[in-house]
Amino acid sequence: MNDLDTRQDAGAVALTLNGRPIVLSQPRSARLSEALRGGAGTRDVKVGCNAGDCGACTVLLDGEPVCACLIALGRAEGRRVETVSGLVERDEAAKALASSFLLYGAAQCGICTPGMIVSATALLRRDPAPNEQAVKDALGGVLCRCTGYRKIIAAVMQAFVPTARPPASGGVGSSPVRLDGRTKVDGTELFGDDVAPADCLALLLVRSPFDHAVFEIGDTSAFLENRPGLVRVLTARDIPGENRHGVIPGFIDQPVFAERVARFRGEAIAAIAGEADAIARLDLARFPVRWQKLDAVTTPQQALVGGARLVHEGRAGNVLCAGRVERGDIEAALATADVVVEGDFTTSFVEHAYIEPEAAYARQIGDRIVVHACTQSTHMNRDNLARILGLPLEAVRVVPTAVGGGFGSKLDLSAQPYVALAAWHLGRPIRMTYSRTESMQSTTKRHPSQIRIRAGVSRDGTITGIDFHGDFNTGAYASWGPTVANRVPVHASGPYRVPSYRATTRAVHTHLVPAGAFRGFGVPQAAIAQETIFEDLALKLGMDPLEFRLKNALGNGEPTVTGQVFKRGVGIRACLEALRPHWQRARAEAEAFNARQDRPASHRLRGAGLAAAWYGCGNTSLPNPSTIKAGIRAGGSIVLHQGAIDIGQGANTVIAQIFATALGAPLSSITLVGADTDLTPDAGKTSASRQTFVSGNAAKRAGESLRAAILRLCNAGAEAQIRPVPGGLEVRDGASFHRLDLNSLAADGEGYVLTGIATYDPPTAPLDANGQGEPYALYGYAAHLAELEVDLRLGTVKLIKITAAHDVGRAINPLLVEGQIEGGVAQG
Repeated sequence: MNDLDTRQDAGAVALTLNGRPIVLSQPRSARLSEALRGGAGTRDVKVGCNAGDCGACTVLLDGEPVCACLIALGRAEGRRVETVSGLVERDEAAKALASSFLLYGAAQCGICTPGMIVSATALLRRDPAPNEQAVKDALGGVLCRCTGYRKIIAAVMQAFVPTARPPASGGVGSSPVRLDGRTKVDGTELFGDDVAPADCLALLLVRSPFDHAVFEIGDTSAFLENRPGLVRVLTARDIPGENRHGVIPGFIDQPVFAERVARFRGEAIAAIAGEADAIARLDLARFPVRWQKLDAVTTPQQALVGGARLVHEGRAGNVLCAGRVERGDIEAALATADVVVEGDFTTSFVEHAYIEPEAAYARQIGDRIVVHACTQSTHMNRDNLARILGLPLEAVRVVPTAVGGGFGSKLDLSAQPYVALAAWHLGRPIRMTYSRTESMQSTTKRHPSQIRIRAGVSRDGTITGIDFHGDFNTGAYASWGPTVANRVPVHASGPYRVPSYRATTRAVHTHLVPAGAFRGFGVPQAAIAQETIFEDLALKLGMDPLEFRLKNALGNGEPTVTGQVFKRGVGIRACLEALRPHWQRARAEAEAFNARQDRPASHRLRGAGLAAAWYGCGNTSLPNPSTIKAGIRAGGSIVLHQGAIDIGQGANTVIAQIFATALGAPLSSITLVGADTDLTPDAGKTSASRQTFVSGNAAKRAGESLRAAILRLCNAGAEAQIRPVPGGLEVRDGASFHRLDLNSLAADGEGYVLTGIATYDPPTAPLDANGQGEPYALYGYAAHLAELEVDLRLGTVKLIKITAAHDVGRAINPLLVEGQIEGGVAQG
């Protein structure tokens, strides 16, 4: 930009924001989203893509919804801008929408919710009773990765319809409004990019443009001298501790900054710290680095060939690790089977595409470093950061922000080590938010897979054996590759009786972005292969695919492929039976549609298919503890310290419900202290479908412990009811009434006169060399029916309907369970 352009771009811009006249001094060419968030401090305008794709930043401009990231500030001059916080405060339609979103469970992680409510407000101003298609059209510019949209659509359609409030008690089995819901619907929820002060330094990473290359960084001092506002360049030489991080002990191998060799496109080699405007203007093409591109292996086939270039010198054959489960005589089982089907399957990388890109903010306080970040694991983050900085654990505090979608990828470190390192060296607060390009280029993905499977059955449809092998592209570093390699062999049979079984896997290194956790740790990839083969077997036998699955489905008391026997709780048969009437209807409708001579287009055909799945909750044959703490203050307040991070699934609410029920107190009496390494015990990571089960059981035990202490003090029976009152507790035991004066009890260092703390670790047993053992304390089960229409000319597939049956045990909060199922179905 030349001097004339700069002068024309400068100047104050006056507009009306949420009914209040304001003047913004940013350049006229600045994005409206940046001006509102920076100059006006309206952090309720969320930014997910800066490209107009996600709609999270939607505001009303003179009453019409627009993406604020696509509008120049100058275009808003003299106009009315309305954001979600102003609308929910002042507009009747927005108020109704906020309440309806809470009642219908339409906000999960909440990052898209402001854009949804803003867009829906514009619709309801025009049409207070829209039909479903009108709602879909109005919300079409706002993406959601969590909910599956069904509850959002219902919430908009029913916004002005009187609806009964959820029960006040909020105990297990009820669906109270989520405890963190209000801030999600009014836009005051603070995500990773919302918490840093305005005067923070900013950070930008220099990344490899090649899959594989050696590099040499030149004179960074000269680079800084010629660029006012830049403060420092950080490289591997500036790391005071160990230049590595990871998620699994024994596989901590990913450098914060690559040293001499970059192993994937997008790997960081340096970080540049500076004032925010200087960082925004920075041209990385002038950074002093020389590259020499090297040959790369990008697929398991290339990586496994003898003599292939090694990604890591210490890992022979580019194999990170291997997994195995074997039972019975698989060769004999297949040799004697009446029908054998085999197939090869390939799946690709899948991007998590959460709406919130990775963001973190760090500051030094005395001899400690404090990091605020969107993460799925506070304590694992803390441990990694302490190792990198060379500090004791107690010198690092991790405070998670709200997480705008995670799905597994936010288990790994992203921006955290860079802001922590810069804040430690510079003594100034520093922030960093990944661009959407950076997020997609450098963070973990679902593992691509190459699977070969053989399965045999007897003539009556009984499965005799399955032989499975899968190679999983784990990318340049370990991440969750070992978990995938070990979990898949346990699950590749599906929830069926398989007397003879062999499943082997390899996590294979390539020069690609690391693959990590993404809803299932490889199990979905295996299920695609296994369920497709089962469909082929049923068709070859002339059996109904549902009856084939029911015939072979696991039941109580029957061994899994690891030899584990569950006496109760094996729910796959119930899931399949629940689909029976839907399956029969769907097949009949598809056959009728395809048989019609007068159907609209003869090149369109319909079909129905089904599949079943299971999933072990928690770590595979490894310790998996969660600890929960609760206390009661002298004033009567009950405080729950629960460190399970809520990424939208509802942990904050569900775990509080479990605790309140165990304590025997109403949910409304519980004050929640969320995850924070200083304030909450380690509740483990939010992954592997573990938090409700593992942390929930810890909360149950903590509540029972606290309740037992109260009942002892009052000499009350087990059925007594507890209610907090100012300065004490009321305990009713039948006709008896006790008032416990808490002021008479001594308080501990945190001000608690009564404390309950408990740990739960699910019972498992190690797997032996053949994968026999007890890998999980329980499994979840599901069966889905899909109805499709295929256009034979265009090759397109239209999804008509999915019917899902899930065995979830006892639904702690049925509304939240529905939301998880609907969101999972939509995400795939």
